[in-house]
Amino acid sequence: MEQLAWILWVVLGVVLIVAEIFTLSFVLLWFGIGAFVAALAGWIGLGFTWQFLIFATVSIALTAMSRTIFAKYFAQSEEDSIKMGMDSLPGQIGTVIIASQGALNEGAVKVYGSTWTAFPIESEVPLIEGEKVEVVRVKGSSIYVQKTEDSKKLPEWREEK
Repeated sequence: MEQLAWILWVVLGVVLIVAEIFTLSFVLLWFGIGAFVAALAGWIGLGFTWQFLIFATVSIALTAMSRTIFAKYFAQSEEDSIKMGMDSLPGQIGTVIIASQGALNEGAVKVYGSTWTAFPIESEVPLIEGEKVEVVRVKGSSIYVQKTEDSKKLPEWREEK
């Protein structure tokens, strides 16, 4: 039976590589290659214990190497990523549509067509309806803003004349 163990390794390798096609993990491929190397070891006459050790060693080594390669070459840093949704709000310019109210100077600011509950970053400075403000940070479903007088931050097509 040990002489035919290599056939079982080949079948296992094919099954693992075919299974990899249907998964997103990119792990089964390395175990399939490990099974093929174990089949080669069985074909040249090594015992089942050696075949299994070769299978385990090759599979684990390939998995570990691929993880480090993927982490090194395919990982994105914060600067390279495209910010979307709420992550893109800090630094954007909005217009106060409801002036400050209440003890926390809560108001409403329209940024990119969406109305947000807004608080001034300096709590004692009220928000005045119609003024331009810059989003400093997002916390939950509220934004914290500061007044902006720098008209260069406004897109040219939005500048008031």
